[in-house]
Amino acid sequence: MPLVPYEPFRHLENMRREFDRFFTTDLPAFRSSFGHSFGNLSVDVHETDNEVVATCDIPGLKKKEDVNIDIENNVLSISGSINRANEVKEQNMYRQERFVGHFQRSIGLPATVASEGVKATYKNGVLEIRMPKTKPDVKKRIDVDFR
Repeated sequence: MPLVPYEPFRHLENMRREFDRFFTTDLPAFRSSFGHSFGNLSVDVHETDNEVVATCDIPGLKKKEDVNIDIENNVLSISGSINRANEVKEQNMYRQERFVGHFQRSIGLPATVASEGVKATYKNGVLEIRMPKTKPDVKKRIDVDFR
């Protein structure tokens, strides 16, 4: 009979691995028609020489009051809601997979942007936000006063 060292917490390690696997898997029940987690936006961000551009797909917005865009401390925040309640009565609904409800996303920007001059356009379900970059502070040498 081979000797195996006693490991009292071996079963707990297996449970931890299973929990990690379960919670890192994107569960289909929580996915929306956007192809990502429920209520969360997928955002593409790129920068040019003069601006930072963020693009995200948000199908179903009806008016500009349905989306909020904020920039604070070099963080872009996009939030809003999609309401499709008036399209079909709930008792007549056979299957509902399109996203309905509140969405929110905050993203750190790759460069410092000015809050003035930001332009946002929404066309064919795509929101594009163009943010002008601010000029970086010029390196300035500080003289030390020795006494």
